[in-house]
Amino acid sequence: MWKPDRGTKKALYQQIADHLEQRISYGEFPPGSLLPSERKLADQLGVNRSTVILAFAELRSMGIIDSRTGSGTRVSATKWGATPRITPNWSRYAEGGSFLPSLPFMRRIREALIQQPSLIDFASGELAADLAPTEEIAHLMSENQYTSYLGYDNPQGSMPLRQALVDYLGKYRQIRTTESSILITSGSQQSLYLITQCLLSPGDAVAIEDPSYNYSLPMFQSAGIRLFRLPVDSQGNQPEEIRSLFKEHRIKMVFLNPNFQNPTGTVLSHERRRQLLEIASELRLPVVEDDPFSLTAYDGNPPSPLKASDSVGSIIYIGSFSKIAASGLRVGWMVAPHSIVNRLADARQQMDFGLSIIPQQVAGQFLQSSLFEPHLERLRMKLRFKRDLTIDALNKELPGELTYTVPDGGLHLWCRLNSAIQDGRLLEETIKRGAVFVPGSVYGSDSGFVRFTFARPKTEEIERGISLFSEAFRQLHA
Repeated sequence: MWKPDRGTKKALYQQIADHLEQRISYGEFPPGSLLPSERKLADQLGVNRSTVILAFAELRSMGIIDSRTGSGTRVSATKWGATPRITPNWSRYAEGGSFLPSLPFMRRIREALIQQPSLIDFASGELAADLAPTEEIAHLMSENQYTSYLGYDNPQGSMPLRQALVDYLGKYRQIRTTESSILITSGSQQSLYLITQCLLSPGDAVAIEDPSYNYSLPMFQSAGIRLFRLPVDSQGNQPEEIRSLFKEHRIKMVFLNPNFQNPTGTVLSHERRRQLLEIASELRLPVVEDDPFSLTAYDGNPPSPLKASDSVGSIIYIGSFSKIAASGLRVGWMVAPHSIVNRLADARQQMDFGLSIIPQQVAGQFLQSSLFEPHLERLRMKLRFKRDLTIDALNKELPGELTYTVPDGGLHLWCRLNSAIQDGRLLEETIKRGAVFVPGSVYGSDSGFVRFTFARPKTEEIERGISLFSEAFRQLHA
């Protein structure tokens, strides 16, 4: 983010005025649009509020902005002289469309991380740099010359990668499939997007675990899909509820994350797996199984996916590189009946003509290399260490103030606060102190839950980050 240069002779207020004038001229702030408040802009730029007041005064003197008490500061509708320049009402367009914006808490978290890169990040659901196979990927890229044709690839994805996934899924996930039943995507979210857009229709009802990461994704509501809750307890979701939801609401699909569920970290019990597969078969009900975390099992024995026991073809299985290797590669996959793969491949081709070929080549080579297994072992060891650091810090800083179940895999720790604290205020107080987390209400829960992603902060940041959260908690609990 731009900030004024304190090393030049030009006054800070003048630099800010010039910068805002440039952004207005570029159309980033169209005529009539609201500018950030003086206080907010001062916080963003790291200057005194009086400096921003001077910058706004400079722009007002030029007729570029107007300020009114109670209405804030807006870009003038006649900003370059007496003749109005009529431009589109971009604010109305930004508020329109069928694809809904992210939830307010998620937008606030993203904004905070952009404005304050030094925040200790317990919010982002991805691996930190020290957990990613950076050296392994660099080695593969230096050892292999990517000289193949760089045009559009097969709509289903790179054939070598799909062939590598056939071996990977058989070896690590006990899923028997063929390359023709695999679709390469840019990650689990694209897989879910394609499913909601292409296999469901507005008004359709689906069952989603409660709580669930899926509640943080507006794509379901954007598609006009009705969501019904499937409760999760210490043994995972409750399959008998599926039968009730089908009877009452005629649900058309079920979305599950049975292994190290996000956000709770639970694993679906063996008995409930059996029940779920029986119910899905009986009702002829498709189940979408999202399985990003299984290989992070700290004991090296990942729970089997539902797809491995799917004898009738009820399960659409989706996976990703993001949680076990590198989110930046943007490589995910889906295993589904061939007719579904063809349908979704056609839709994805209409969107982007396929994914970049080089990340697919790198991912396929990494899966088949001797580097993959050692990486997994290191990843599990480091994740377990970070989990233990987080729990130790919470026990030290907030003894008796929250309840949690220790996860055996995954990236997250799901906690219930034992005191009633409004989660929006807790988030803001924590951000002020230098850390960030995700309030549980983002995932469909009531206020009073938090999710800490211990995989994201650096090892040396964890204790400090929990201490900052504790300060915020005690400030509101006092």
